[in-house]
Amino acid sequence: MPFNPLKVGVIQATPALFDLERSVALVIDWIERTARQGCQLVLFPESFIPGYPRGLAFDAVVGRRTEKGRETWLDYWANSLEADSPQTARIGEAVRKAGLFVALGVTERDPRGGTLYCSIFYFGKDGRFLGQHRKLKPTGLDPYVWGEGYWSGLLSNGRDL
Repeated sequence: MPFNPLKVGVIQATPALFDLERSVALVIDWIERTARQGCQLVLFPESFIPGYPRGLAFDAVVGRRTEKGRETWLDYWANSLEADSPQTARIGEAVRKAGLFVALGVTERDPRGGTLYCSIFYFGKDGRFLGQHRKLKPTGLDPYVWGEGYWSGLLSNGRDL
């Protein structure tokens, strides 16, 4: 069986923290750049959009959060990405034009209640949003930020990748 190498681009870049529109622009720029370099698959880090909340406690302790912490949390929430959104559609269009596969780490906002999830969004080389995988079990202080995912996101749900 012949071996066909796959060129993978692994992005290790600084996101536009808490800025959804700039973050989407950065993702699109990286997709275009990696396509010009001949990549067929591009991988982004965990929570590239809107940025991994390392070091943020949102001024919370069990049973209490300050007003400043609530404001910081709301800013993080407002700049998180929904699967069915104009921003995700713009990323999908960039993926289609580039003709490669993308796995994008995001903080996903669920529109049916507002829960945030530490997710990976998958895009096919035709730009289709193939689905997402939500982190199954946030640990440590992660549950302050993200809800628990579910196992079905590990499956392609019968869709062709």
